[in-house]
Amino acid sequence: MKNILSIDGGGIRGIIPAIVLAEIERVTGKPICQLFDLITGTSTGGILALGLVKDSGSGEPQFSAKELIDIYRQRGRDIFSRSFWKGMSSVAGLMDEKYPTDGIEKVLEEYLGHEPLGAALNNVMITSYDLGNRKPLFFKSWKTSFYQTEMRHVARATSAAPTYFEPALIPTCGSLAALIDGGVFINNPAVSAYAEALKLFPGEDIRVLSIGTGELIRPIDHGEACDWGKAGWMLPVLDCVFDGVSNAADYQMEQFLGENYIRLQVALEDAADDMDNASKGNIRLLEAEAERLLEVNRHVIESLFSTDGVIA
Repeated sequence: MKNILSIDGGGIRGIIPAIVLAEIERVTGKPICQLFDLITGTSTGGILALGLVKDSGSGEPQFSAKELIDIYRQRGRDIFSRSFWKGMSSVAGLMDEKYPTDGIEKVLEEYLGHEPLGAALNNVMITSYDLGNRKPLFFKSWKTSFYQTEMRHVARATSAAPTYFEPALIPTCGSLAALIDGGVFINNPAVSAYAEALKLFPGEDIRVLSIGTGELIRPIDHGEACDWGKAGWMLPVLDCVFDGVSNAADYQMEQFLGENYIRLQVALEDAADDMDNASKGNIRLLEAEAERLLEVNRHVIESLFSTDGVIA
């Protein structure tokens, strides 16, 4: 049995899968990169995936999942930060990107340094979309063409959500590529992870653990939406795309794998679903949502992992 981990996108809501992964590490006593044969992620899930496979220099992961929670608790407001004049000039993201890239790029460099993707401790695949070639781009750590692409650049590309951050212009494969958030086509990368696993591990049974960043349940009022033009739809349509493709992938994976597909997701009953709400109050609410997810699914996690830290 080959075990695959898939982590959704969702901005600051990435604290939810980070908390779930920290609990899995606590239960098993092993780092995530030793529990799975392939780790995939989109956007904030891609940042987590890269952090989990970054080598400390001694063949062990530099960060535990618990340590990566601090990206959201302590650095969320650095990532989603803008000056008064930036807010005015962007008109809340309608005329320009909502946030400057200084904050996110600084955080990514602090955590990932200049580590190349080829040095990852495990197979990792990160999604993005190539504007120049108008097609999805999958960064694969085992592909020689991506060996020297720096993890921080991959993380910047996968998290370049339109309207929030400007497209990432990064060096990869011997040239510069203009890339945006992989969530525009695959916010839940489980299907692509499964397809890749079939190629990496031919003839093997496949099991996929997919972790969401909170299900959007806030309704969009018909009367309000009827009056939206391009400007009004700009941010809501992005939420609809990200949420819609995640739910579609979830359905497809259930059909493909049945009980060998495990989806851990929680409805956002109290926390705001905005990808950039990094306020202390919302972080606390997101943590509470994650704890609720764990409480409901504790038996799933305990049955998935045996007492010696091996996937059962």
